[in-house]
Amino acid sequence: MRTERKPTRLDRVFARLDREPERPELLDAPEMSRHRLVLFASTLAFYVAIVWAVVITSWLVRLDWQVMFFRPYQQWPQIHAFVDYYVVLGQRGPTAVMVASWLGWRSWRQHTLRPLLALGVSLLLLNITVGAAKYGMGRLGPHYATTIGANEMWLGGDIFPSGHTANAVVTWGILAYLAATHRARRWLSALSAVTSLGVGMSTVYLGTHWLSDVVLGWAAGLLILLALPWFEPLIARAEAWILGLRDRWSASRGRDRTARRPVGGPAPAAPPASGRPEAPACEPVATARTARPPVYLAAGPHTTRSDRTPVTPAASRRPPHADRHPRSSAPAARPVSGG
Repeated sequence: MRTERKPTRLDRVFARLDREPERPELLDAPEMSRHRLVLFASTLAFYVAIVWAVVITSWLVRLDWQVMFFRPYQQWPQIHAFVDYYVVLGQRGPTAVMVASWLGWRSWRQHTLRPLLALGVSLLLLNITVGAAKYGMGRLGPHYATTIGANEMWLGGDIFPSGHTANAVVTWGILAYLAATHRARRWLSALSAVTSLGVGMSTVYLGTHWLSDVVLGWAAGLLILLALPWFEPLIARAEAWILGLRDRWSASRGRDRTARRPVGGPAPAAPPASGRPEAPACEPVATARTARPPVYLAAGPHTTRSDRTPVTPAASRRPPHADRHPRSSAPAARPVSGG
């Protein structure tokens, strides 16, 4: 009795993906709703409040110095190696490559460029806004601080807000932003929040950022994710333009192939001016010649061996012998001896 193989979890995943060869209907672009607008305004006010608290050297700056003097990397040295690897989840290059690979595969499966374009727009906004804030405020990091208790602003630094934290919020949060279902969006939002929180605290543990840098980095990344619906029309126009350019290029290539293809057979060669028939050109060696069929495979009516009429030989197949009499002839009469 033959039993069928039970499908594994990987087989079920690929079977589900094969049922989605085209763009699903649930991939609607988010709109700037009232709830999202309130969150954006609240996050922006929080961002401004953190900057103001650092500028006036408030209790937040004193907390930064207390954490720095605590030196977490000396308090828990056993996790130092793990934190060194974990903080890579906030670096722009490796995370962009990982997320772009996943979104590129998803774009190919769903026949849309929106995931890749949304990632590109979010990273562009991240570089512009966070980069401008870093170099505009010029705060020095804990390792380069000059005066105890000072806010270390406008001294040529580039760590406020934390780029690792903001990049983790945007890069992993874009997966939740592009989720097709509400359940996937909730799970991915929680995963991106935990990842970005861990990246921010890793930079504080290593002593590369103040605690206020991390808090401002969270706010900066969240502002970019909340502002993405305003750029959805631009993403849609860019996708239509790229797909239209691809269609025009494919059509032009098709016309070029049609124009290069010969319409009829080769034109007959013109007779020579002398009137004599031109000798046939020698056939090149590399040209495949038509093989002649063997004699026993020549064209003609053939019959199978079973349909042939048996033929009886007219004479014996043995060679003639002078002293041998044929069997068919009667024996010669022997002479009678005696009286």
